[in-house]
Amino acid sequence: MCDRDEEGVDPLLSASATYRQVWHFAWPAIISNISVPLLGLVDAAVLGHLSAPEYLGGVAVAATLFSMIFWTFGFLRMGTTGLVAQARGRNDRYALRQWLLQSVVFAAVTGLLLILLAPLMLNFALPLFAASDPVVSQAEIYFQIRIVSAPAVLVNYGLIGWLIGMQMPKGPLLILVVGNGVNIVLDLLLVLGLGWATRGAAMATVMADYLALAVGLLMVRRILAGEDGQFSTEMVFDMVAFRRLIMLNRHLFVRTVCLLVVQAFFTARGARLGDEVLAANALLLNLMVLIANGLDGFAHAAEALTGESIGQGDCPRFYQVVRITGWCSLVCGGLFCLLLGLGGNALLGWLTNIPEVKEQASVYLPWLVAMPLISVWCFWLDGVFIGAVRTDMMQNTMLMATVLVFLPVWFLFRDLGNQGLWLAYTVFMAARGLGLIWVYHHFSKDNVWFVTRHDLLP
Repeated sequence: MCDRDEEGVDPLLSASATYRQVWHFAWPAIISNISVPLLGLVDAAVLGHLSAPEYLGGVAVAATLFSMIFWTFGFLRMGTTGLVAQARGRNDRYALRQWLLQSVVFAAVTGLLLILLAPLMLNFALPLFAASDPVVSQAEIYFQIRIVSAPAVLVNYGLIGWLIGMQMPKGPLLILVVGNGVNIVLDLLLVLGLGWATRGAAMATVMADYLALAVGLLMVRRILAGEDGQFSTEMVFDMVAFRRLIMLNRHLFVRTVCLLVVQAFFTARGARLGDEVLAANALLLNLMVLIANGLDGFAHAAEALTGESIGQGDCPRFYQVVRITGWCSLVCGGLFCLLLGLGGNALLGWLTNIPEVKEQASVYLPWLVAMPLISVWCFWLDGVFIGAVRTDMMQNTMLMATVLVFLPVWFLFRDLGNQGLWLAYTVFMAARGLGLIWVYHHFSKDNVWFVTRHDLLP
């Protein structure tokens, strides 16, 4: 039985100490996460100031394809974090190295396969967007160059997940800030300086991705140099452990596919409404990603700290971390609402000087202003469930939100055009959060969190 109010709790685990620990963990994660969508915003701003909207629209379509491809393997980050956090709580040094090595090897092989399959993916996916010929042409240019970075992106997922699970959030901060900072500089140089347009944006991203990979590998090597143990071929070819990794990550795979289907559907339906609407949605979704990544800073703290508490068998600590990361996430969401409400239109003016695109984006901005307080619940609880490696519940709630909420709401309000799309997306995010809240309540009531999952122990 798990007693969340157990007496004799170490005074170091007081609420104030936990707030400090959460914030110490979260601020590097927030900065590093925000650096990712900021890169997208710079791409949008640079391309949005070119002569025609097809540059921005083409990159929006191609970026959606890469979201579908790369984020499908997001379990390499999320699954690794939960497993490593719990192994750290158990002080299992062998498992720490094994989860890292298996994730990195799997990521590298998968990245190479994606490069080989690139022509098939491009030929299959582009017609689904029904975009104009100029937009399709720009999307093809971006995709054919950007796909070369697939191994770097996927391996970095594993490295970042491992660093978060090890409670070293400054590692991902350095990896992402260095990589994205270089990307921004190269964007300005290649797109605006040399006039390479879409081709320049793609080349800048590829070079930055491989630089980020080099930084990540050097950082992990430095950390492990001070730890006992060593890698072995047995770690890679331990099929029992690898099967356990796949069993956990298959839920994250399905969950991510559902999310990307929603994103792709949103972009594709927007494309049918015209290039200006497509470009406006691209700007707003980039801002949405910025919000999500900012809120994910506290979710990352929840992943690492709840995972560690479960590995240690510390029930009071688990509930304390959940409560404190929840309050911090809520405050952060409120601040995002305030900032967007006060400065949203000014930000849109910075992102594009194309009047039609700015006008369209301003029409749908109120949906974005409300989004942080609607979506904060699913982002925060995703962190809790990842730390607890209860990814099956993440999968189930995402499936229900996609099939039973998003698609029916869009169908019912499809005559509203882009307003109907934003309504369906907003209700979808709310349904994700409500589903996870319901599961969390029942797991807590039935003391499920600390039930041993023998299938996930190495």
